[in-house]
Amino acid sequence: LVGKGFKVLIEEGAGAGASFSDDVYRKAGASIGSKEEAYKSNIILKIRAPSEKECEQFQEKSTLISLLYPAQNRSIVDALAKKQLTVFAMDCIPRVTRAQAYDVLSSMANISGYKAVIEAANHFGRFFTGQITAAGRVPPAKILVIGGGVAGLSSIGTAKAMGAIVRGFDTRSVVKEQVESLGAEFLEVKMEESGEGSGGYAKEMSKEFIEKEMELFAKQCKEVMD
Repeated sequence: LVGKGFKVLIEEGAGAGASFSDDVYRKAGASIGSKEEAYKSNIILKIRAPSEKECEQFQEKSTLISLLYPAQNRSIVDALAKKQLTVFAMDCIPRVTRAQAYDVLSSMANISGYKAVIEAANHFGRFFTGQITAAGRVPPAKILVIGGGVAGLSSIGTAKAMGAIVRGFDTRSVVKEQVESLGAEFLEVKMEESGEGSGGYAKEMSKEFIEKEMELFAKQCKEVMD
């Protein structure tokens, strides 16, 4: 951006959580300033959706690029519209091949799925993989992952890599091949009802299906806990 003639201002300490110091941004040609100064820019690049208070600090008719979740944040959308901002909601970009480089939902879901298993391992209290020691044998952990989307598949792959016995469930039968390719067992509800909606996303299932689904989970959870 600097090479193309833009003046870039980074909020002080913005990269601290990712181990990027302010000096790294300075060396790249950016200036360091306060959040208030950054919000006076013509183009604002942000990760999380802004709060209503933050919206008040944006310049009128400026441009915002961030996550927004407009369906859940109507008041924020109204606040942005009031200031006549042009907003690019990264979470609303269609999940098509041409836009894969901008698919922030999948990239964050991948991280979330991985992190979930790491946190679970931390709280579990023993190895996920089986152990044979002088004191005896410790069986591998049994893990049930509900949902075979990006986060679910990431969790399955991580848990399997750590040596656990993994089972995955999704209402969409088309996910079976992906779950099994990661070495997990795919669980199904024996009903003639597909969970695949438009665009490959899961759709809401019938009451009867959900009841059968809960029965399956109860049985699996009991076995996982044994």
